[in-house]
Amino acid sequence: MRSRILAALVGLPLVVAFVLTQVPAAAQGADAEVTVGSTNPFSGNKQNEPTVAIDPNHHNLLVAGANDNIDMEDCNAGDDTTCPFTLGVGSTGIQFSTNGGASWNQPTFTGYSARNCTGVNEPPGVTPTDACVPDTAGPIGTLPLYSDNGVVSDGDPAVGWGPAPIAGAFSWSNGSRLYFANLTSNFSSRHSESQFKGVEAIGVSRVDVTSADPTTQATQLSTKTNWMAPSLIGPGGAGFADKEQIWADNAASSEFFGNVYVCFGNFVGGPSAGSNAVRLTVARSTDGGDTWSRVVVEQNTNSASGNWAMPVSRCETASPARAHLLSLFFMTRSIAARTSGPVSSAL
Repeated sequence: MRSRILAALVGLPLVVAFVLTQVPAAAQGADAEVTVGSTNPFSGNKQNEPTVAIDPNHHNLLVAGANDNIDMEDCNAGDDTTCPFTLGVGSTGIQFSTNGGASWNQPTFTGYSARNCTGVNEPPGVTPTDACVPDTAGPIGTLPLYSDNGVVSDGDPAVGWGPAPIAGAFSWSNGSRLYFANLTSNFSSRHSESQFKGVEAIGVSRVDVTSADPTTQATQLSTKTNWMAPSLIGPGGAGFADKEQIWADNAASSEFFGNVYVCFGNFVGGPSAGSNAVRLTVARSTDGGDTWSRVVVEQNTNSASGNWAMPVSRCETASPARAHLLSLFFMTRSIAARTSGPVSSAL
């Protein structure tokens, strides 16, 4: 979610997702700004909850994401005493580097944008006359093809790389497929126009990178038509999907090579992540993210507000070479549990 309660974790094993020997030398140099598309004034220059992943097939290529207000209205648009998120405008920013992290790019796509809502400063007591009217085909620095498909990118990004499929067969020789998961809501408040049942789903954006040439990589990532429409993992009912992680089985020796896994908490009581029963859910795709099966791996029915011993609320995923799905369950306090086993067979 855009705001989040940080949990104290005691005794939780750390999982290092990067193999340091594979990090290019350039990435070990000076710090570089990632959110280079950031614009002033506030809140267009606000980002939080970042994520990053290295393409194991092209070690020069990194993709990052964050909750990013780059496309939101300025705070002085409309009522100068408020600074709201602009309804319908996405907030999942994307950046990439083709030189090992030495410099970064934030592509500009088109979509539902409030960058045009710059506003004016009105004297106290004056009724605002500059209400924000977003541009339906304006510039965006967030994930593409969301408003085009009746949904909104709502942040909490998680990224992973896997082999690209051709005719149903996965191979690194086909190129790399970027999987970019994030929270996703319906664009319209009308039930008849909803793209899924529930409050918040997990949307998975995808794009293939088929070249080792940095210039071609940048073009492929920056071209809207190269991206696929987000596939949705709906919570069902009044559920609120949250705290997701994504991973693709990238070991060619695995019988599950190319499978993609999303683990998330499905808060079945609604949008308040600290006050509802949660079902820790693992979804799997065997077709490059087009469709998803899922299984509930942990149910918590005792997560009432104020219950500091609330069990599982989120998870992390990774696929070892043995093709077993490794899930780390994160607790809200000092309890941690870990399971490892052939979850793939249950999906």
